[in-house]
Amino acid sequence: MFTGIIETLGTVQEIRKNEDNYDITIASSITNELKIDQSVAHNGVCLTVVSISDSKYIVTAIKETIQKTNLSDWNVGDLINLERAMKLGDRLDGHIVQGHVDQIGTCKNIENANGSWYYTFEYNPDLRNLTIEKGSITVNGVSLTVVNSRKNEFSVAIIPYTYENTNFKSIKIGAKINLEFDVIGKYITKLQSNY
Repeated sequence: MFTGIIETLGTVQEIRKNEDNYDITIASSITNELKIDQSVAHNGVCLTVVSISDSKYIVTAIKETIQKTNLSDWNVGDLINLERAMKLGDRLDGHIVQGHVDQIGTCKNIENANGSWYYTFEYNPDLRNLTIEKGSITVNGVSLTVVNSRKNEFSVAIIPYTYENTNFKSIKIGAKINLEFDVIGKYITKLQSNY
């Protein structure tokens, strides 16, 4: 489990295809605190650390993960939002995040709002995910509050701290992003579809 509060940024050093999997090498300032078999969220995708060497570590993404996330768009040099799993007893500053991406969205608009930014994302409504005003959403692993909610799109407001300390500064219009919808909303949708 995660909170959606990004600890640091990592940089993609290498992406190696290994049969249907990707072995991804990441350099980060927290590498020396990691251990093998630890779960780390990478742009909201929970991946297991399989190797550590100096300031770099390797995670493996399986075919299903690659197909359901924006991992196939990653390139060497990309900045990746990183968060280690939450500790029991710590404050939950974001919201409950599983690290299981529900679907990919696309950045539709970025509006400069005099010191902050509004990002609008669209997604496929056929997958029955939903947002609500003032509800929680995870975009590339970042816990955010929905500002504007429509059938297949929503907006979020990004403050300067989030802009500078996550990879929001590198998101452009047309970019594919990982979305994890609020877990409570997913359960309600599932229950409702059973009746």
